[in-house]
Amino acid sequence: MNSSIGKKFTMGISGLLLCLFIAQHLVANMMLFGGEALFNSYVETLSAFKPLVRIIEFIITIIFVSHIINGIRLTLDNKRANSSSYNVNAGAEISSFSSRTMAITGSVIFIFVVTHLATIWYQFQLIHDSGSYYHIVLGDEVGFGNPIYAAFYVVAMILMGVHLKHGFQSAFQTFGVSDSRYKGLIEKVSMIFWLVIPAGFTWIALWFGFIVEAI
Repeated sequence: MNSSIGKKFTMGISGLLLCLFIAQHLVANMMLFGGEALFNSYVETLSAFKPLVRIIEFIITIIFVSHIINGIRLTLDNKRANSSSYNVNAGAEISSFSSRTMAITGSVIFIFVVTHLATIWYQFQLIHDSGSYYHIVLGDEVGFGNPIYAAFYVVAMILMGVHLKHGFQSAFQTFGVSDSRYKGLIEKVSMIFWLVIPAGFTWIALWFGFIVEAI
């Protein structure tokens, strides 16, 4: 697991697992379009299974931390391997924008996750038998009603798409299936995660943060 391939394999697996969580999270967020009653009912249903939810949150945290740690280790390994300026410049000429900015996009995503947990997730934990989860998400304190938060959300989702684009390419290269007969199918499925899902999150932030207010 300390080898370069081991680190990349761990990155790939943890990244794919996080993508499944992100997909589920988008489905939950889309319920905002169904109105206050639907969204609150969904969150209250999850609250009824809080012990199980806490276990899942713990597992997701372990996966997320593992992804970050291995990402940092691989970045440091790459810098050591490309110590000469010639190699760095040559790599920059042939690498894609998404691959060159993985550290930056990953850092912004990390800051967004911490902010999200410290605001909306934290506010959710304060509600027990009263209050509206819907109003927290759309409110002007820490929700989409706050233009700064909404704009940051949009930027983070766009950068997440950039991050996932290269992440999927790297993961399937590590798994040895990027040049197989399933390459076309893999590219189509990966597009759902790095394009469609981030676009869905972005649309939610734009709609509730700016478009509804304008209407």
